[in-house]
Order: sequence, then C-alpha cells, then structure tokens
Amino acid sequence: MNKPTTPSVNPFRINLQQQKKRAKELLKTAHTQDAAANLRFINSHPDFKDIAPPLETMKLSDAQLVIAREFGLASWAKLKTHILDMAQAVKAIDSDVIKPDADYSTLHIRCGTDLQTTLPNAGFIGDFLEYTDPYSQGPIIHDDNFLTKRIKFLHESFTHILNMSAEETKQRYEESHFKLTKAAETYKRIVLWFEHDSFDQLILARLLAYFEESGSPEKLELISINHFPGSVRFIGLGQLPVEAIRMIWSQRKAVNQQQLELAKKLWQALGMDTPENLLDIINSKEIHHLPDMHDALQRHIQELPSRFNGLSLTEHLSLEILNQHSMTAAMLFKKLMLEYDPLPWLGDGMYWFILESMMQVSAPVFDISKADLQQAWPERTLSITQTGRNVLSGKQDWLSLKPPARYLGGIHIQSDQPCWHWHKETGNLRISVF
Repeated sequence: MNKPTTPSVNPFRINLQQQKKRAKELLKTAHTQDAAANLRFINSHPDFKDIAPPLETMKLSDAQLVIAREFGLASWAKLKTHILDMAQAVKAIDSDVIKPDADYSTLHIRCGTDLQTTLPNAGFIGDFLEYTDPYSQGPIIHDDNFLTKRIKFLHESFTHILNMSAEETKQRYEESHFKLTKAAETYKRIVLWFEHDSFDQLILARLLAYFEESGSPEKLELISINHFPGSVRFIGLGQLPVEAIRMIWSQRKAVNQQQLELAKKLWQALGMDTPENLLDIINSKEIHHLPDMHDALQRHIQELPSRFNGLSLTEHLSLEILNQHSMTAAMLFKKLMLEYDPLPWLGDGMYWFILESMMQVSAPVFDISKADLQQAWPERTLSITQTGRNVLSGKQDWLSLKPPARYLGGIHIQSDQPCWHWHKETGNLRISVF
C-alpha cells in the first residue's frame, strides 16, 4: 500500500482558506490606493488591462479574480474547482483502490528520474523507463554512428561533472535505447510524460520519430504540460506533488499520425547543418500538432550565437545576472531558471558544462578564485570581468574570445568560421550567417 499523502509544504498545493484571506488583504490594500495592488489589478484583471482601475470601487470578487489569474486560472470558480480536484486526488491515492494504469500493461517513459518514485506513490503500477539525452546540447548527426557520437559527447562533457566512467555512460545509454526498441512489442500502452521546454520536447521529437519509423504500440499516449497552478514558476513535473501527477493523468491524449509525421520531420531538421529547415517548420501551421513544440524550438535556436554579441541566450542571461552582483553558481542557476530564462530547459549538470566552456576563452568573462576552483561547481563564486561587461554590451564579440567549438544539433559552431546567428527584429526570430 502507498504511504498516506498527507499534504506537506509544496508550492503547488493551494489552500482555499489561505487564498480567501489573500483576496481580502488585496482588496484592503487596493482601497488604500496601494501602488503594488494597482499593478496587480492592471496585470491580472481583464477589465483593467493597461489602465489604472478606480481601486476604491473594487469588490471582493475582483480581488478573487486577480488571485485566480495570478495562478494562471481563468476565474475564482476554476481555482476552487482545481483545489477540490487536488483534494479528491489525495483521497483516491490514500484509498489505494483504483490503479489508474491497471487497465493495460503500461510503460511510462520520462526523460529523467523525477517521476520514478512519484508515479508509484500516486498509485500507478506500470513500468518506468528513463530515456534521457540532452539533444539540446551536442551533435545530432544522422548516420550509422549516431549512438556512438552521442555517447562520446556525453562522456567527454559530463563524466567529470556527474562522476560516471566512460563504460557506465555507454552502458546506461545503450540499455535505455535497447529497452525502447522492445517497448512497443512488450507493452500494450506507452505513455510519454513531457514538459514544454526544449530539453523535453527535443527528446519527445526523437521518441515520436522512432515510433513513426519502427511502429507504435496499440496505445501511444502523450502528456505534454506547460503550466500548473502554484505559488512559484512551473518548470517541470518534478516540482509537483503526487496528487498533481494523479490529476494530470486525465489530460493524456492519444498520439495521432500527424504528430508522428511532424516529429519525424523535426528530428531530421534538428540533425541538419543549417537551421533553415527547422525555422520553416517552426513557422508552419503543422507545428501546432505538437502544442508545446513551437516555443521550445524557438528557444532552442536561441542557443545559436546572437547577432548582437555572439553569445547564446543562456550565456547572455548568465552574464546579465552576474553584472548585477557576484554569486555562487548555484544561485546563478536558480535565478536563471526561476526569473530570467523565458523557457528554462537546463539541468544543473548541463549548466555546469556551459559555465565550464565559458571559462575556456582567451580572456575571462567571469572570475573564480583559486580556492573556489577546488570546490564543486555549485559552491564556486563567480564575478563578472570588464571583458564580460564588454561582451554583454556588444562592445566585443564573444566569438572573438575563441570559445570552444560546439554543436547545436547538426550545426557546428566554430569561432574561426562563419556560423549561423539568431536575432530578433520586429518581434520575429530570424537567422543569418556571419
């Protein structure tokens, strides 16, 4: 039997009484012409978009609407329904009577381990497969040596960070791939659990392309989630309590042929040495067959050097944060994920790899003390240099500092060769060679 899921502190567990109290407090401050309350009404109340409301006329229902919309819900009634659904999910888990996936032999596939224990704790009994490869970093070369090249990249880039030997990396990668090849014939239903960021969506494209080519199980279903109401920014499924995972189960949808064919096109485009085909797909109508793919791929392309200063968006945002004040890499990662990145996609090990690559240049853009260099990445304190400020402001091009060559999918980025850049003009993402 599962452990009772007595609610504990979690930013995605919402208490109705607490929200009623918050609404009353917001109304009270609004009636005093409080500037912060005024801004909240402008940002979240549909009747006062971009104009200052007459706050003294606000009612409790108006404050409740603001609270609900700040959670990403359309109305106070929908907030109450959401809270009730969460409570019912808790009761269902605690009763341990219904196993949500017991009707078919089921394999749950996730690009990480964050649901490996959460799913059983939420009452699921199907098997679990972690299929993880950060396709948003490193080479995607569509040839007979694809797996070998990916294993080589993972070993050379992350082994010293994750403390895994070359053999362990190879064994882990090949084992998950082998299990994938047997999945469709072993299970009647496969459920793909994914988020909206480029890390997840690129792996999703890979998996769907594989099933399109090799054949799908009788039931292939997808959960792709981009939001969940809570008091902090939603980044991933691993943030959510077990009752939320139980609720999300009802949102799964059968994968259709249009999605499989789109994924196959995307996967091929990701492996090309030019981003032009990928951008064409992003701007096509068919991209919406996979609802979270458009924004994820736009964010992926922004890891090309920018036209402004040659930095990827992740590199740019990192220097922008450090330009405010020095901080540990752990704090830098947290601020990047929770506040700055428009669509966070990084795991911490992937970020340490980026920071480490940023150190391998002709002139440092941030300093780390000799003592801190002996520490693990999270404990190292980073301070921006004048070179870093020059690059951040566009006075000096990042590629002039000769950073290490890298791949973004099939695109090889080398500082001594013309390469693709991304830039935004009139709100549109564009690419060009410089």
